[in-house]
Amino acid sequence: MSFDLTKKEACLLYSLTTPRKIQDFLETVPANQGHGSDTCRSPREVLRTHKAHCIEGALLAALALRLHGFPPLIVDMESSINDLDHVIAVYRMQDRWGAISKTNHAVLRYRDPVYKTIRELIMSYFHEYTDDEGRKTLRTFSRPVNLARFDRLGWATSEKNVWYIPEHLRNIKHTPLCSRSQIALLRRADPIEQTVGNMQQWPSI
Repeated sequence: MSFDLTKKEACLLYSLTTPRKIQDFLETVPANQGHGSDTCRSPREVLRTHKAHCIEGALLAALALRLHGFPPLIVDMESSINDLDHVIAVYRMQDRWGAISKTNHAVLRYRDPVYKTIRELIMSYFHEYTDDEGRKTLRTFSRPVNLARFDRLGWATSEKNVWYIPEHLRNIKHTPLCSRSQIALLRRADPIEQTVGNMQQWPSI
């Protein structure tokens, strides 16, 4: 499926032949830090502007995965009210799950395909998913969403924001990771963990 990609877009995406190469490319894309207005750019717009935040990076990764025979899957991780949600592209190799992640911080990054289940994969993010006060804030996760469901809307090459994707993620069922009593027992991250977690790859402008 071509998705009406330009020759330049197709050449780049087809060159990203493995999840590792897709992640390596995302590491060269500066963080979209949302100055002026929020965005949810399509993969085409990410390539044009050369900026992305988490869901924008996940959409680009999912498209690249699809061009190489993987289903274009993303997963939404919901936080508590004190923090922000995070979206990743997930893939399966040798019956194990991995993740491609666009983030501006030292944590919540790429995961190698070594996890038996999606829950196991998501739990690998649990202890590093903290807010500015060191509280562990990851609460729920969605099932993998196949972006092929949005093909008719042109999600891959739209020149407008694709807000219908995060809207869909907000409305679908999410699975809790822990109970209220377990949340009450959570220990805050140590100061050194908070320092590392707050490190930024792309400085704020």
